[in-house]
Amino acid sequence: MGLRMDEKKALTNEVAVRYRQATKETKKVILDEFCQTTGYHRKYAIGLLNSWGKKRTVLVDGVPVNLVIGSPRTPRPRGRGRVYDQKTLAALQQIWELFDYQCGKRLIVLMRTNMEVLQVQPEFDIDERVASQLCRISAATVDRLLKSERKRLQIKGRSHTKPGSLLKHQIPVRTYYSWDERLPGFFEIDRVHHDGGNAAGEFCTSLTATDVYSGWVEARPHKNRAHRWVKESIIDIRSGLPFPLLGIDSDNGGEFINHTLYDYCQETGLEFTRGRPYRKNDNCFVEQKNDMVIRRTVGYYRFDTQDEYEALQEVYFYLCPLLNFFYASMKLIRKDREGSKITKVYDDPKPAYQRLLESPHVSSEVKDELRRRAKEIHIVKQKRLVDKAVARLLKLYAEKNQQNLPFPGSFITDHGKNSL
Repeated sequence: MGLRMDEKKALTNEVAVRYRQATKETKKVILDEFCQTTGYHRKYAIGLLNSWGKKRTVLVDGVPVNLVIGSPRTPRPRGRGRVYDQKTLAALQQIWELFDYQCGKRLIVLMRTNMEVLQVQPEFDIDERVASQLCRISAATVDRLLKSERKRLQIKGRSHTKPGSLLKHQIPVRTYYSWDERLPGFFEIDRVHHDGGNAAGEFCTSLTATDVYSGWVEARPHKNRAHRWVKESIIDIRSGLPFPLLGIDSDNGGEFINHTLYDYCQETGLEFTRGRPYRKNDNCFVEQKNDMVIRRTVGYYRFDTQDEYEALQEVYFYLCPLLNFFYASMKLIRKDREGSKITKVYDDPKPAYQRLLESPHVSSEVKDELRRRAKEIHIVKQKRLVDKAVARLLKLYAEKNQQNLPFPGSFITDHGKNSL
């Protein structure tokens, strides 16, 4: 293996002076050794050693420039200069932090569709130039600029799902989505436990329901793990949805596989299916929402008092409209397999509200109701209400345990894709 270029230059610098001062016989010995060491052609080596360190004048674009052979060149600046200055980066980071640390593909949708509202908020300090830059910035650039800020603590929860064998043979297993990918109204449901790592006694839980077509999400708190709360939450969700609830799909937990929920679905004509045992990915849509909707908002603490239950109700009351009308998500279109490599193709990020407006299966009356609800929500004020409700919940928990808590939003996970 030969010498590196910097090593050849250092050797030339040492040999050149000695070569020019040597006799003819000595020059021959030095030149032979130099060529053998560097691999240079003999004629090139003679010219290099004779001119090393001497001044030469050359023309560059018609202008004479004085050069010293062998002196290091001044490196030219590479690439282009910075496009987004510190003011733009500061505004971007503030928006990113306020709206729950979304990935670049989802964040640019939120900024572009709500820039007029964000621009008038004094805390962001967004002028016309910054607004123009934030509207044209790419998702990859957003992720690159915020990469250093994404180092956060990742923590995982604990599953308390217990198998419910009752009625399993009566509730059909759903293994594909041909019936619910086309129509809004088919929801996956799951429950999250707020036990804080201690499953003893009673504690609050949260029901998460996600529409497979649009990504519309609803969350409801429960006082404990009793079966009746799931039925009551489904009734409440059904009455508050702007579009019809057509069916639900759950895992095999006993909180769902029971007569209370099954009889209600039979009486009301609600389609009820379940996933396969030990196949968590059968309920992948709602499993994703468990993290973003529940864990990133209220954390992994133990909530077991009446005040905390009411505080959870307030959090979800303000959080769900924010997620459904403003937070974009990506939907998997297809998977392309080439050998052992699988490439996932997603559609453009959109909020659930936008997907419903674009659906031909949603009636004009429902779309008018969606537009009416959207006009009543101010994105920044709504997020402030969510933060205030979360702060109240954490204050109740801290007073109960007499300790200081980090904000749940500080537990960030870096998701490459946040699909429905």
